[in-house]
Order: sequence, then structure tokens, then C-alpha cells
Amino acid sequence: STGESPVAVETLDDVPEHVLRGLPEDVRLFPSAVDKTRLGVWATKSILKGKKFGPFVGDKKKRSQV
Repeated sequence: STGESPVAVETLDDVPEHVLRGLPEDVRLFPSAVDKTRLGVWATKSILKGKKFGPFVGDKKKRSQV
């Protein structure tokens, strides 16, 4: 044993159902390219500049809070 505690890895089971239901058709959650312990948002095809999707469901956070 190295004495290090295991790193928790975020999975789809950790994502609230309303988040999964609210994802646009061409957007998926997969392991993050930045942090392998977290999920990231991935597009399955190009998203045109200015494309809007929603509605947003959840608590809005300031950039400094995330």
C-alpha cells in the first residue's frame, strides 16, 4: 500500500436525471480530457457558432464558484 487514498471518479450515476434529460441531441457526457476523474461535455458533431439550446435547469453559478 502506498498510503494514498483512492481517487473518486465521477460516473453517469453521479449525474442528476434532469441533467441527462436536458442534454441536446448531439451532446454527451464522457470522461473529461482535462481531469480524468470528472465527466466532460462532448459534442458528437460540430455545433454551429451561436447555436442555442436549453432550457437551463439547475442553479446558476458564478465563474468563481465552479
